[in-house]
Amino acid sequence: MIAGGRSSEHEISLASARSVLEALDPERYEVTTVAIERSGRWTLGPAEGRRVLEGGGSGSEQRSPVESLPVLADSAPARALGAVDVALPILHGPFGEDGTVQGLLELANIPYVGAGVAASALCMDKDLFKAVLRDRGIPVARNATLRLGDPVQNPFGYPVFVKPARLGSSVGISKAHDAAELDAALALARLHDEKVLVEEFVAGTEVECGVLGNVGGNLRPPPFASVVGEIVPHAEWYDYAAKYDEGGSDIIVPARIPAETAARVQELAVDSFIATECEGMARIDFFVRVDGEVIVNELNTIPGFTATSVYARLFEASGIPYAELLDRLIELALERHERRSGLEY
Repeated sequence: MIAGGRSSEHEISLASARSVLEALDPERYEVTTVAIERSGRWTLGPAEGRRVLEGGGSGSEQRSPVESLPVLADSAPARALGAVDVALPILHGPFGEDGTVQGLLELANIPYVGAGVAASALCMDKDLFKAVLRDRGIPVARNATLRLGDPVQNPFGYPVFVKPARLGSSVGISKAHDAAELDAALALARLHDEKVLVEEFVAGTEVECGVLGNVGGNLRPPPFASVVGEIVPHAEWYDYAAKYDEGGSDIIVPARIPAETAARVQELAVDSFIATECEGMARIDFFVRVDGEVIVNELNTIPGFTATSVYARLFEASGIPYAELLDRLIELALERHERRSGLEY
């Protein structure tokens, strides 16, 4: 299991990894923990890895210069990765959920859970993700993309959301109600990314849906959607605090939407999963407008993975308990690796 990472979602990754570690059956799995500190240093469990998972690596070392990747040399993490049967990248945000670690595992010919390199990179970039979905006829919220040097654009009026293109967990996202707030929101977003989205405000209900499966694999069923959950933030919008602070939001499962609307959410969830060439797992976030129209917001290839996270709760409500969900994801990773091992390069 690989956890932690250099991104601002480091602590969320550690919380997910702790839950996974507790849920994996010790009679069935022997777990090796590779924890990546905020500094970029890779540490190997059980002693060092557990120290970081338990928060021992959260001090000043995390702000030191990034070290060269030790897995490129003859190091303990390199030897550990080379010996595993399957890797679980429980990483969120850049340097883990964006295809970088997946590429490393591909080079090492190690089976791993979740989306591949291209799908991971695509879904991390909200601008490119939306472009692909628009091309497939899947509805997404309108946006203007601002790169370095571009003039400020807001063709949508107010309020609007301003987002770093390649980050998660609502980090760096603001809701702007006027031009002054827009300038401040752009400055904040550009602290995190050189590419920024100005996105229309979509009035309606925020819902989420999980997908599980491989496209074209030998394991059945093919990718399928969970029940739909409704997000009720205790703030103006579903920001970082609403997602992770105790009592910041409520998750209502199933969502309080008509059955035909829920079916449409599930259909678009699977369509988005296939269009972006995801495999294994994903959580897709939506808006349901007042008139019932369903709009895709974003797709998370490695969603929060504690036992009480939305993805796990949605599949629990779909009849797949947390431990079984992990078993299935590992089986899907091994199936994909075996299937692709027959390809000639």
